[in-house]
Amino acid sequence: MRPSVLTPLFASAQALTGVGPRLLALLKKAVRLPPGISEPRVVDLLWHVPTGVIDRRSEPGLALAVPGTIATFAVRVLKHKAPPPGVAKAPYKVTCEDETGRIDLIFFHAERRFVERQLPVGSTRYISGRVERYGDTLQMVHPDYIVPPEARADLPMLEPVYPLTAGLSGKILLKLMRQAVERVPELPEWQEPRWLKARGWPSFGEAIRRLHVPQEPDEVSPAAPHWQRLAYDELLAGQIALALVRQSFKAQRGRPIVGDGRIRKQLLAALPFALTPSQSKALREIEADMAAPTRMLRLLQGDVGSGKTAVALISMAIAVEAGAQAALMAPTEVLARQHVETIGPLAEKAGVRVALLTGREKGKTRAEILERLARGDIDILVGTHALFQPDVVFKDLAFAVIDEQHRFGVHQRLALQTKGGNGSADVLVMTATPIPRTLLMTHYGDLDVSRLTEKPAGRKPVITTLVSTERLEEVVDGLRRAVSEGAQVYWVCPLIEGNGASELAAAQERHAHLTQVLGPVVGLLHGAMPGRVKDATMAAFAEGKLRVLVSTTVIEVGVNVPNATIMVIEHAERFGLAQLHQLRGRVGRGQRQSYCVLLYKPPLGETAQERLKMMRETEDGFLIAEKDLELRGGGEVLGARQSGMPEFRIANVPNFEELLAAARDDARLLLHTDPHLTSTRGAAIRNLLYLFECDDAVRLFRAA
Repeated sequence: MRPSVLTPLFASAQALTGVGPRLLALLKKAVRLPPGISEPRVVDLLWHVPTGVIDRRSEPGLALAVPGTIATFAVRVLKHKAPPPGVAKAPYKVTCEDETGRIDLIFFHAERRFVERQLPVGSTRYISGRVERYGDTLQMVHPDYIVPPEARADLPMLEPVYPLTAGLSGKILLKLMRQAVERVPELPEWQEPRWLKARGWPSFGEAIRRLHVPQEPDEVSPAAPHWQRLAYDELLAGQIALALVRQSFKAQRGRPIVGDGRIRKQLLAALPFALTPSQSKALREIEADMAAPTRMLRLLQGDVGSGKTAVALISMAIAVEAGAQAALMAPTEVLARQHVETIGPLAEKAGVRVALLTGREKGKTRAEILERLARGDIDILVGTHALFQPDVVFKDLAFAVIDEQHRFGVHQRLALQTKGGNGSADVLVMTATPIPRTLLMTHYGDLDVSRLTEKPAGRKPVITTLVSTERLEEVVDGLRRAVSEGAQVYWVCPLIEGNGASELAAAQERHAHLTQVLGPVVGLLHGAMPGRVKDATMAAFAEGKLRVLVSTTVIEVGVNVPNATIMVIEHAERFGLAQLHQLRGRVGRGQRQSYCVLLYKPPLGETAQERLKMMRETEDGFLIAEKDLELRGGGEVLGARQSGMPEFRIANVPNFEELLAAARDDARLLLHTDPHLTSTRGAAIRNLLYLFECDDAVRLFRAA
């Protein structure tokens, strides 16, 4: 149960004055919500951080006002001048004065009674907004604030600027933020006093207040002490949560899974290549983990094309040899089906029964699969999130593989584990997104790690070139020649359809253009297409019926067509390094020389230049990941926009790595000295874990 002291923060945003269904819907669009949360809560507003600040502290007399600046004035209202009847476009003017001069307040399409209520003739008002000069007259068009003297404190002299959405004004959001800040309770301090003093950090409550009610302009900065403190809080919560998951997992007994090697022997004979040294090493580590009486939880990190699927299949074979079952979970149907196509023929040769279960298997087909699974007639079940469903019951699940781990949360990993006998399935998670060493601990601190560092023998490096979009037609001409010689091509665009406000290429438009030039051999693939259409398109490309596949980044992960040798990435400057590397990994999978063309729109910014230069210079995903970290910062590298991992809400700060390392050390020391969080600090830490919604870790901890 969440501590009652935090209840005000986890109430719906509707608990705030002025928030009805319409405003709640706007907040839902503007505020980033964590997975599984359908409507904004007070705490979600607190984590909605400002991106800038408007300084209204300048209070010159009207005679000293500088046109083009934002300023605040105390004025007397002299007279109103409404527009002539029938002239809707004419402005409504209100003339005001102070001891030094006059100013006209200008309102367009204003309701007369509303303006008269706001600015009664003869009254004193504080006004704030941008000052302009129209001829010889000072004016302010639609003042940002008009308040009477008794409400002077409501005028934010330093006004934080927040990300908004159409229909939601900054003024309304600011009022809600102030209410949210007032709901923050006094909480016992979970940070070490000496650490806070050494860093010059305030208490949690003060940090939140200064984030949303700044006293100085430089306080609206990720480098400011209060922002750093909140970033550290978030990182510490994450590190403690991972350590608790690991502690709980290791404390629970597993069961030794030992095979006799007969199926593995047949699989190795059926593989078209010999295992690389790092594949063999990873398999030895996995085999040792499975044979141990404790549970296995291991991350298999392999660059694009390093042979993770082969390692997964041979590992699953150990469970089958022991008379148990295995599962392989992928993030998309395309990838799940491809896994079945890859491992199916190999498994068949070794007498291993493989089945597929996705959201698309329904009715009788689904019922039959579930029946066979419960009877033990399926050795390996491959699927998507569908494997989490309560009606999916294994006879004896001993080993689970989760592919592209960053698409799933810790709680989903745990849900699949519990389908094992006594909830004790061994788990292997895999990722082809190279993660810098410094960041492995952020989302994978609860895992042991194996790395695949070589590519299978015979693979040639992909030749990468940078080409300006001004030479687009030359590229298309080159493709025409390559296609006529039997080549297959991926062409990746950032958007599905054209958007008048965007210069980005659109997959549908590019598909139409290339079809005109190359004929009906051009296919289209994007995430908004129905699953069956996607599968049919992918199958046609894999079989060579389509020579060119125009796609969005839906092909980024796992798609395997060895005959495809050319990858064109349009507007490559708009993609992150990790994503460019993943996309390039779709080619270079066969024996023939492959090429990657990075089409960019000049002029390139400095960071974009560095990214594309790195792509041209190396294919080493781990080097690329380190460069990505250097260019974008740790929080951003782990951000959903580029890598699919959960974004931090506060911790995207300049010295992310330093704070992360400190948080990791702090978490280790804390759990070493107080493993059950029973000390005074331990009890306070529980509030921290709930505050940053690391509830899974707390629940696990309590159940252990």
